[in-house]
Amino acid sequence: MAKAAHTKRRRVESWILAVVLAVFLTISAAGCSPSLGSLPCMPPEYSVTPSSAKLGGVVTVSALDATCNPRYGGNTQVRIVFTDATGADVLNTTAPMSDKGGFAFTTEVPLQTAAGEVAVYAAPEGVDWCDDTGKNNRARPDEAELEMASCAKPMKPLNITN
Repeated sequence: MAKAAHTKRRRVESWILAVVLAVFLTISAAGCSPSLGSLPCMPPEYSVTPSSAKLGGVVTVSALDATCNPRYGGNTQVRIVFTDATGADVLNTTAPMSDKGGFAFTTEVPLQTAAGEVAVYAAPEGVDWCDDTGKNNRARPDEAELEMASCAKPMKPLNITN
């Protein structure tokens, strides 16, 4: 009986791995593929430097321009949120972002931040990348249909020490 359960579990794990791999490959192919020309693409990956800071220390959240065409527009903003170890949002602001998604935002770690891991969120303001409507909300009707990425918020860790 235990061997049958183990075999069934391995089949389920293999199936889950296959689905995750298929989704990853689909997103990679649709994201910034040159074959898609000027279709909109996902925001560029951002970084948090340094990865550890003290209260009041200086931290930069930044991203290079995407190599594809996200088409944000001239007055686009990036939303940046720091959520501390207690779950409190200790910073919630916007900063300028380029048409291709590049930005650099430098700030001091707020003094009210709890020590521990801070979740840093950065994403284009007012752009819904989660396609939960069944309709691609970034492509014009005459463009190819795209598949959107996960609805999970992108988060980067920042370790805060006293």
